[in-house]
Amino acid sequence: MPGLSVLIPVYNCDVRALAQALVSQAALWPGPVEVLCFDDGSDEAVKQRNREIAGLPGVRYHELPHNLGRAAIRNRLAAAALYPWLLLLDNNVRVAAPDFLARYADALGRAPVLVGGTAYSPNPPSDARHCLRWHYGRAREARSAAVRQQAPHAQLSLKNVLISAAVFRQFPLDERLQQYGHEDTLLGWQLGQQGVPVYHLHNPVEHAVLEPAEVFLQKSQAAAHNLLQLHRAYGLGARTRLLAAGQRLRHLGLAGPALAALALAEPWLRRQVLQPKPSLRSLDLLKLLWLLRAWRRGS
Repeated sequence: MPGLSVLIPVYNCDVRALAQALVSQAALWPGPVEVLCFDDGSDEAVKQRNREIAGLPGVRYHELPHNLGRAAIRNRLAAAALYPWLLLLDNNVRVAAPDFLARYADALGRAPVLVGGTAYSPNPPSDARHCLRWHYGRAREARSAAVRQQAPHAQLSLKNVLISAAVFRQFPLDERLQQYGHEDTLLGWQLGQQGVPVYHLHNPVEHAVLEPAEVFLQKSQAAAHNLLQLHRAYGLGARTRLLAAGQRLRHLGLAGPALAALALAEPWLRRQVLQPKPSLRSLDLLKLLWLLRAWRRGS
């Protein structure tokens, strides 16, 4: 029976509960299972906690001497994997379903790429600093399998995807994308270009560890830059709302005035985003500002 390698890149996140949950479900997979957790330069206090998982059956825990980055660490994990199926998970998720691995096993044969989706707690976080990430995730990321399947390659997410090792090694992640965002956009585009099927099913993980709003804003800005970088390198992303809006403004000769207006409004937009009930429309405008700035700088 086909073996499964679960790949978890670890960076400043306690993954003990996640590793334990996966180990407890290993018998539900019709073959051998290994869980690879590679630490990508976490703080020493985090590493001390996570070293406990090295004693769990089937877990391979390894600490890298320096930070490789989001794409490179996943490529390193895939290179070390022993088995023909790779389950890519983010380190900040929680396995909610007791039959999580069984659901993926039942879907084998539908496609070489299976996407389980992401869920968020129905209850808002108690810490107001985490409200932006929770609201954004609930509104923009927690989509049903049927909705995701309408544009299967565009809805691919590395947060929770089962992929054939042969396919992943044929399309490794672009390690030039060292900042946050859009590694999965590029992978989905490459798979679509080559006609590799992607199947979406209902098997979500819960995004359980929410970053503070200021951190999420920094990541969103990096993602806007990555999107522009991918557009320049590959021509992809034109159908995203953000890039389409930027291109439309440039085509109409309004990019300069829009940039000036958004720059003036930036302090107000940030306040709208950082309030307990954040305005996602204001976040969209901040992303447009960051994109237009990057376009003007040529970065």
